[in-house]
Amino acid sequence: MEHGTVGDAYGATLARSYRTGARPGENFELIERDDGFISVTDAAGYFVPPAKWPRIDRWAYQRVSGRVLDIGCGAGRHADPLTKAEFDLVGIDISPLAVEVARQRGVAAHVADIIEPPAGLGTFDTLLLLGNNVGLLGGEQQTQIVLKQLGGLVRPGGQIIGVGMDPFLGAGPEHLAYHERNRQLGRPAGLARIRYRDRNLVTPWIDQIFLPLHELAEAIDATPWSVEETYTEGADYAVRLRFIGR
Repeated sequence: MEHGTVGDAYGATLARSYRTGARPGENFELIERDDGFISVTDAAGYFVPPAKWPRIDRWAYQRVSGRVLDIGCGAGRHADPLTKAEFDLVGIDISPLAVEVARQRGVAAHVADIIEPPAGLGTFDTLLLLGNNVGLLGGEQQTQIVLKQLGGLVRPGGQIIGVGMDPFLGAGPEHLAYHERNRQLGRPAGLARIRYRDRNLVTPWIDQIFLPLHELAEAIDATPWSVEETYTEGADYAVRLRFIGR
């Protein structure tokens, strides 16, 4: 039997953290995987300044240029500093409560997902997929479809800057067992079926598919994008893609 009321648990955690001053150790993000594994992260990390970001995020930040679309902007972890740095930035996220927090922080944010961004946004020089949001692209086939769609949002020579994770590099036994479970279920080994929890709220289950960098590069080969630059740090990687055609 499922426990909890379906709702915006992700946004509720961020909204409460923001409302109470984003103090460390007070509010925690709970992510449940469909095998029962639970990860816990201090929600205050969503509100730290760029100087306290992981190096991989700072690498990405330094390469942002022009007009920016932050895909999966959440409460504005990356969008808020970029907006304050006077970038012309628009954020989108599927969480209404997170979008409301981003707006309170001064970000021009909209409720929307990567598959169907709202009409009328115009075009951009930089599309951001930070915070492991490369996983939102999906598996190889969906990645190719989504990247072709995103080509319609960029100006000539535009770029995507994303952060992803190799799900197999340095994975512990509980993750290796999950990969094998995925294979037995006929799912991509790097898939993570997750939902967020906050008190009595749970989000619907969502799928993220994490690809090793070489598999992502192979998927990109069949799209109007090319890999221009990469940066790795342990299992995490950042990638900068350049749009090369319509």
